[in-house]
Amino acid sequence: MSTVIEPERVAERAREILETWQADEEFERLRTGCAMYSNDWDDFYGYPIIVDYDAIKDAPDLFTETTRVMALKSAVYEMTDEDEKAAELPVPVAIDTMSHALCAQFTLLSRVQDRTGIKFVHMTDMEAGDQGGTWDWGDFTHQCYRAAFGPVNIRFWVGKDETERRRQVLDGLYAGIGVTERGRKISIDFASV
Repeated sequence: MSTVIEPERVAERAREILETWQADEEFERLRTGCAMYSNDWDDFYGYPIIVDYDAIKDAPDLFTETTRVMALKSAVYEMTDEDEKAAELPVPVAIDTMSHALCAQFTLLSRVQDRTGIKFVHMTDMEAGDQGGTWDWGDFTHQCYRAAFGPVNIRFWVGKDETERRRQVLDGLYAGIGVTERGRKISIDFASV
């Protein structure tokens, strides 16, 4: 990050941002829209690293974690004069995946941004690492989150080493059905099945 920012300052602004978003007249619609996104989202390496993942039951808690992270990213964005790279904080892969569901509510997000004057920040081309999962215990994101919201939900906050270990397990399982390169290549002979 080019500008040094204290986690406590980010935390303070992130709490204000989240409260502003939550007070918006369409915030609940945003929540329910993200929960419905489970029907349309295929994901091989984000949500499946969560033990006993359930798209319906986990959606509310994942939404909470994701909006908190988005508030942190928006706070950093504001504090760094709109530096997208600095604002693209490393986050756990499952939360990053839910942020895609959030961003898919584009029209609704646009209205919330217009009413609140706060940008939602998510730039895939600025993410570090391969398919996210670069967050780790004690890093800047973790420090900011703890200062703003308390302890992380360890069900969804899987550190980078454990994320990679779980992805390697998934690599082995998926290869047996023709899904390779972390879900980027699928070769299934549907005619013979």
